[in-house]
Amino acid sequence: MTVDAESAGAAAPGRRGLRDKVLNLVFVRGRVVDVRQAARRMRLVRVTDVPGLDWTPGQHVRVNVSDPFTARAWLRGMADVLRSYSVWNYDAATGVLELCVMDHDGDGPGARWARTVRPGQEVAFTKPQGRFTVRDDAPYHLFAGEETASVAFGAMLRALPAGADVHGVVEVAGPEDRLRLPLGEKLTWRYRGDAPAASSSSLVAAVRALRLPDGPPGVAYVAGEARTVHAVRAHLVRERGWPRRSVLVKPFWTPGKRGMD
Repeated sequence: MTVDAESAGAAAPGRRGLRDKVLNLVFVRGRVVDVRQAARRMRLVRVTDVPGLDWTPGQHVRVNVSDPFTARAWLRGMADVLRSYSVWNYDAATGVLELCVMDHDGDGPGARWARTVRPGQEVAFTKPQGRFTVRDDAPYHLFAGEETASVAFGAMLRALPAGADVHGVVEVAGPEDRLRLPLGEKLTWRYRGDAPAASSSSLVAAVRALRLPDGPPGVAYVAGEARTVHAVRAHLVRERGWPRRSVLVKPFWTPGKRGMD
């Protein structure tokens, strides 16, 4: 949640104290120290004063992007209050958390927060969560996703043991949409041009074209737009014969669904 000086000053001291107590029960709180472009529509948000988190690469946090104390929030639920963002990195020694935030089209609460967050603002978020993490014992690892998936993929790739067998493809609109942070050299970048990322048949085709090792399947990590990740999973299960338990999916967003815009 972002708090500016004007709104903080307008609230009565007793009310501010109650709000702080409630926020501290639900959220971890930190302060933004840097915001920079990580791709054409992706921003890296660095948050400090965040000690003691238990984070596994691939996990996300749910950021409080609008005021949870308004009547609108109570009536409409948390779908307008929280947005999930993958953690790029967390340094427990310094208490610095790095998030990458995609600027989706539209004017939803997450999009507004992504466009307006600035250094000096306070941010409140849940502890890291999720089971979209690497399985060290897999014979090989397959990654497939688009812009929103590249952040989790980067953290997960860093967590793999040296020499791990990695395959995969990341689809983005164009070269300027590639993540400017180090993602390694083991994934193929594919450009879809003006085609939509939602229900992307080109990503499915790119995964279908991958030459994977013979023998037992590895583990697939498929993330991004909801309909696309389910189409990729269907290809792996129905066409390649992978067990469903070997395909981990993480839907980050989909058009028109409140809470995933």
